[in-house]
Amino acid sequence: MKCFTTIRKKVLTQFLILLFTLYGSAQNAGKIVGDSQKPNIIYILADDLGYGDLSCFGQKKFSTPNIDKLAEQGMIFTQHYAGSTVCAPSRSSLMTGQHTGHTPIRGNKAVPLPAESVTLAEVLKEKGYTTGAFGKWGMGYATTEGDPLNQGFDHFYGYINQSLAHNYYPYFLWDDGKKVVLEGNKGKATAEYAPSLIHKKALDFIDRNKDNPFFLYYPSIMPHAELVAPSHYMDKYKGTLEPESPYKGVDDGPKYRKGPYASQEYPHAAFVAMINVLDDQVGEIMQKVGELGLSDNTIIIFTSDNGPHKEGGADPDYFDSNSIYRGYKRDLYEGGIRVPMIASWPDKIKKNTKSDHISAFWDVLPTMADLLDIKVESEIDGISFLPTLLGKKNQKNHDYLYWEFHERGGRQALLAGNWKLIRYNVNDDGDYELYNLKEDPGETRNVIKDYPKKAKGLIGELNKSRTPSKEFQFK
Repeated sequence: MKCFTTIRKKVLTQFLILLFTLYGSAQNAGKIVGDSQKPNIIYILADDLGYGDLSCFGQKKFSTPNIDKLAEQGMIFTQHYAGSTVCAPSRSSLMTGQHTGHTPIRGNKAVPLPAESVTLAEVLKEKGYTTGAFGKWGMGYATTEGDPLNQGFDHFYGYINQSLAHNYYPYFLWDDGKKVVLEGNKGKATAEYAPSLIHKKALDFIDRNKDNPFFLYYPSIMPHAELVAPSHYMDKYKGTLEPESPYKGVDDGPKYRKGPYASQEYPHAAFVAMINVLDDQVGEIMQKVGELGLSDNTIIIFTSDNGPHKEGGADPDYFDSNSIYRGYKRDLYEGGIRVPMIASWPDKIKKNTKSDHISAFWDVLPTMADLLDIKVESEIDGISFLPTLLGKKNQKNHDYLYWEFHERGGRQALLAGNWKLIRYNVNDDGDYELYNLKEDPGETRNVIKDYPKKAKGLIGELNKSRTPSKEFQFK
């Protein structure tokens, strides 16, 4: 009888264990990772890198071997879009999960990200992540509500002011709220190359946080504007990318190193040298993650904040920087907003794959929230692309993507599937244009007269896509 009772207790115990296991599985259904498996997140944002400026995206005049390796280890997104066609609103869109019809910063005007905005960093910090940003901020000056340290970041090193980030040998940088004078750059000296200083801090951040989940936001300043690279990089390319057209910039006076770009005798060589620096830095981040044994539990995303620029002597046509697409930075044609994106996460994202899923910067926040089973309380425009990353079939799609731009007479664009509606000179009641990207990815044939019903529907959607903004208004 005692033996039977013992057996019955064992059976009951095993049944209860099974029941609680099943209950726990049900409670966690849909969760990709548990609290003890939270992946590190590294988001690398190039500055003004065009869709065609990577060899894995078709560049022929130079190569980007480390970024190509990242692509081989993960997924290339062929139809990913920046938040805007210039840097500040693009970053605001990324951080808030809102497109430029809703995000607080809709242009490069010096407007701080408001305190009430819920940022990607704040969402991850609430989940136990250590957060660090290294590079160019551009969403609020130091000590304002837009300071990165007031927007969810535990650490920041780099440029707070985006105009000063035009110059690569600055007189100072910001380190966790403290202004650090770079003695090696006094006067016209060039001893301290800011991208190298920033990169070292980013690698140190990974080292310091190897034992806890971290979010590394790496908004690089390359290859934007001033065409300047260290001599050992420049020497590799001088004379190899002819013909060169020297650029005369600002090399002294009251505005020197305060925004205007320096002169460059070899603009083509300098541009490639800077991308070489960026590519090496991506490789060193990958190497660091590997050395620390973090590769399998680290997501690395690489992209750019908008299309290629034509400033400071840059020559995107020479390099086909915008690939087959029309337009450049400040355009809402594809060349101004379609950007390369690569995502790698070993054993989670299938190697050497491509996706034509239509996504944008404002999708990043909901994707990370989806990954970590976080409910985002703020209003967002994004849709999680986690199913695409993981090769699942339940991917939701956008009804449309929307952009607005508040320079050069005002510009708006709406993308709905293959249809792209564009309006320039908004302030002067400019005409609409309509393109079918499937048939005409280069946006060379305006077909608005051929599809009046389609155009009318898209114009209606465009007009509903924004909320009023005190700082950013159309006339």
